[in-house]
Amino acid sequence: MECISVFDMLKIGVGPSSSHTLGPWRAAENFLAELREKNIIDSINRVKVDLYGSLSLTGKGHATDLAIMLGLSGADPEYVPVESIDVIISAIKNKKEIFLGNEIIIPFCFEKDIVFNRNFLPFHANGLTFTAFTDSGEYAATFYSIGGGFVIKEAEDKSSETVKCAFPFPVEKATELLEFCAAENKKISEIVYENEKSMRSEEEIHNELLRIWDTMLECMYIGCHTEGILPGGLNVRRRAYDMHKNLIGVLPYDNPYTWLQNIRQTEVKFRQILKWVSCFALAVNEVNASLGRVVTAPTNGSAGVIPAVLMYYLVIENHNAGEKEIKQFLMVAGEIGSIFKKGATISAAMGGCQAEIGVSSAMAAAALCELMGGTPEQVQMAAEIAMEHHLGLTCDPIGGLVQVPCIERNTMGAIKAINAAELALETDAKNAKVPLDKVINTMWETAKDMNSKYKETSEGGLAVGVGLADC
Repeated sequence: MECISVFDMLKIGVGPSSSHTLGPWRAAENFLAELREKNIIDSINRVKVDLYGSLSLTGKGHATDLAIMLGLSGADPEYVPVESIDVIISAIKNKKEIFLGNEIIIPFCFEKDIVFNRNFLPFHANGLTFTAFTDSGEYAATFYSIGGGFVIKEAEDKSSETVKCAFPFPVEKATELLEFCAAENKKISEIVYENEKSMRSEEEIHNELLRIWDTMLECMYIGCHTEGILPGGLNVRRRAYDMHKNLIGVLPYDNPYTWLQNIRQTEVKFRQILKWVSCFALAVNEVNASLGRVVTAPTNGSAGVIPAVLMYYLVIENHNAGEKEIKQFLMVAGEIGSIFKKGATISAAMGGCQAEIGVSSAMAAAALCELMGGTPEQVQMAAEIAMEHHLGLTCDPIGGLVQVPCIERNTMGAIKAINAAELALETDAKNAKVPLDKVINTMWETAKDMNSKYKETSEGGLAVGVGLADC
């Protein structure tokens, strides 16, 4: 059984895509680690990267090539200053060389040394092979970006019989989670906390969860205060800025935390609530689309749903909520996401957008439901409702960019999550007709039946129906 932490499901990184940007970036880092392990990095005179499948078909729109260059240069997506990304990329392109792992300068021509192969590798839709050349030979390694920033090699497939999980409460299916909750008389977040404590100290858990939230809050803040056109050629105008300007009024603030307090003072009629939630989600994914720093939750393309719903709880539902509720929300969200990953997929290249927006909506619905007093059964019901109404959602980004329809879909996922939580809270979970495990299995079967042109290949749907010339 896989031992998936909350911090595996909620990663800090750079946009626009977890599978096509963060994953290849991490793969490049893993390749560097292998070169160091084999003590050959100092003798390398060239590196070539071959992209396959979805990484090849939509890689340029997802900045896959840029991520690979950043990874090979030794930059860390979690900590690299966002403003330095253009400087690093420009230097590589202009000088036609790369400072490999910050250790050795070698020639590198990004037009020739990153190859976009349209064919698919059999193991996974997102494959990439790194080849390092020396005077005496070459070394190659193939990685697969399986969604959410997770990277594996074929031998590390989750179907391996190796026992990986040492959690006191190992969970693979939703029913197992409910059994632990009943036996221990604990909430889902409390079960998750016990698991996390087997890997980290309480102080580390506290600090990391709040670092994740701080990144989410800063991302919403930046998105709400940045205007202009998103990069990539679609000429998509940022909307969060204007929407926020109309909602916030003249209340003074000078940082994300005073901003949050001021939002609590704004009008909270139904239309304003819809607008605020949409604004938060738009803000995050506009930052994501411009290679900004976001939290993969569970993917970059769906990064706006969870922060938008958590922000809704903090500024609309419970003005007294603070660190305790934030940590509780994130732990529940992470656990629900991990069950989807184990039972289905969080990769749009494997399952369409139901695997991204659908899963993020389910994660947010479950977390909100627990914060609002839901039982573990109602929490799972909220997740099930949210996913049930995303089944079959395709991934068809126009121009291969994580912009249209991806940004708006985050607003829809957030609103559906809130609705799902409310429906679950008003329902006796004993009367539920569709268990969470059943909907996860159905999602996976739907993913396998879905035509590949609707799985992040830009070969069907809106990606074909609307061209760059139309924009």
